Amino acid sequence: MSHATYELKAEARERVGKGSSRELRRNGFIPSVIYGDKQAPISIALNTNEVTKRIHAGGFMTTVATIDYNGEKISVLPKDYQLDPVRDFVLHVDFLRVSANSQVTVEIPVHFINEEKSGIKIGGVLNIVRHEVEMTCPANDIPEFITVDLDGFKIGDSIHISHVKLPAGVAPTITDRDFTIATIVAPAGGTSEDGADA
Repeated sequence: MSHATYELKAEARERVGKGSSRELRRNGFIPSVIYGDKQAPISIALNTNEVTKRIHAGGFMTTVATIDYNGEKISVLPKDYQLDPVRDFVLHVDFLRVSANSQVTVEIPVHFINEEKSGIKIGGVLNIVRHEVEMTCPANDIPEFITVDLDGFKIGDSIHISHVKLPAGVAPTITDRDFTIATIVAPAGGTSEDGADA
C-alpha cells in the first residue's frame, strides 16, 4: 500500500548557521535535521537533486526513507520542508526518526471512487471539504491515500469519516467528532425534477 522506501546519502554538517547553509546550497546540498525518538538532533546535508526528485515524485511526506549517515542507516519520515517562494527551490528538510513500531501523524490524501453510482450521476456536484485527512498510523505502513466509496450517496448527503473504511492501525487525529469529508450538493441553478421526492 505504501510507496517503496528509498535511501539518501547524507553528509555531516560541521558548521550550522545561515552562512554555512547558503554555502551548502551553492554546492548542491540541502541542510536538513533528523530529530525525534528521544535522541539528540543530527544536522546533515543532503544532495539537492536527489531530494528535489523525491519531492516531485509525490508521496514524499508519507514515505519512510533510509538516510545513510556515517555508515549508520536511519529510518526517517519527512516532517516538513521549506521551498524558496520565488524559485521553488528546496531550502531545508526536517526528518523524524522512526522505528518499526513508531506511530506517526501524517496528512493522507483522499481519493473518491464510484462517483457514477452516486447522486453525481444525475448532476450532483461533489463538494470536497477535506482533500487530505490527518491520520495517525504505523510509520512502516502509511497508506498512500484513503478511499471514499461514493456508491449510494445522494444529492444532499454528507460523507463523514465514519463512512470510510480505514486500513488497520490507521486512525484520524480528530476523535471528538465524526467530521465531514465531502458533500454531494445540487447543481447551481436550481435542483433537478427528480430531487423533489428526496
